[in-house]
Amino acid sequence: MGSQTREKILQFIRRFREKKGYAPTVREIAEGCKISSPSVVQYHLDSLEQHGLISRVREKFRSINLTKEKNAEDRQTEIPLLGVIAAGHPVWVPPADTWDTASEHVTVSSLLVRGKKNIYALRVRGNSMVDAMIADGDIVIMEPAKRINDGDVAAAWLKNEQEITLKKIHFEGERVRLQPCNPYMMPIYHRADNVEIQGKVIAVIRVHA
Repeated sequence: MGSQTREKILQFIRRFREKKGYAPTVREIAEGCKISSPSVVQYHLDSLEQHGLISRVREKFRSINLTKEKNAEDRQTEIPLLGVIAAGHPVWVPPADTWDTASEHVTVSSLLVRGKKNIYALRVRGNSMVDAMIADGDIVIMEPAKRINDGDVAAAWLKNEQEITLKKIHFEGERVRLQPCNPYMMPIYHRADNVEIQGKVIAVIRVHA
């Protein structure tokens, strides 16, 4: 039974990484594998690590890495965490670090990046996007973009206000609707020439999952 459970956990980690681009948490493994408690998952992860099938960095979040079957699909890459973005009413955010001077990085699967240039991460501040599965403290993986599809979740720079916010973007003629994904928050409207799209969300790392 123990070996079957460990194999099930390995398969879940592999599928999760392929789909999400980052490692699952202990709680996500427990839920995905229908294991009674996180402590049981921890026991099996310890065993897998002792047998050299996974590796972990104890003090690092989502650091489970498969050590066998390493190929191009299993490779990891680090992207810079460039600061914070508001997911609530737009707020002024201090200038982000640049790629070269970023003090923090996030490790994701190369499958997520897929050769795209200048991918970066931002930490979310606020709860206006909870129905889009983006909560306060989560990390969004961003692709630089000036043009997006209507309804994409993106970072919008408000020129006159010198503020940035994370919202669903809807283009409505001469105005842009910044739509929260939270039933308790109202949309925000701006003239189209006051809104500059800076990037779109391509993945979310749930910190509190």
